[in-house]
Amino acid sequence: MPEGFDSAAWLARTRAEGDVAAWLERIPYARRIGVSVEADSEGGGLCFRLEPHAGNVGNALLPALHGGVVAAFMETAATLDLMLAAREARLPRIVDLSIDYLRTARAVPTFARCELLREGRRLANVQVTAWQERESVPVATARLHFMLGVPGGGEA
Repeated sequence: MPEGFDSAAWLARTRAEGDVAAWLERIPYARRIGVSVEADSEGGGLCFRLEPHAGNVGNALLPALHGGVVAAFMETAATLDLMLAAREARLPRIVDLSIDYLRTARAVPTFARCELLREGRRLANVQVTAWQERESVPVATARLHFMLGVPGGGEA
């Protein structure tokens, strides 16, 4: 059985290498909707990408991405970005999510960038901005709160 998120050694190794793609490979829903990641050439962080698969379309008349897919994309981005940006290797569990849908997310590639707003001993807050053609014109923004745990399911 391949190592995964429940292995502290695997998590520490992939985190040290910055191998977010290895994390994405172990999240079936992220693979299904077409989430990928690359190093951000502008800001030095990560830039997440959502492919416009036919199964991601919620309104075929426009066509527009389903709001739930956009939310799942932003949640995935925030979780993985936090795992990499946190002071130590810990597994975040989402506590709540507040999302603002600002405009129609058309069926084109969608991008997201995250900002770690606060990391405490047990909680962290992350802000996510999703856009399509220009980052200055977001399609959605989200703020997520996470409980921080240790690999293997325990709490810090």
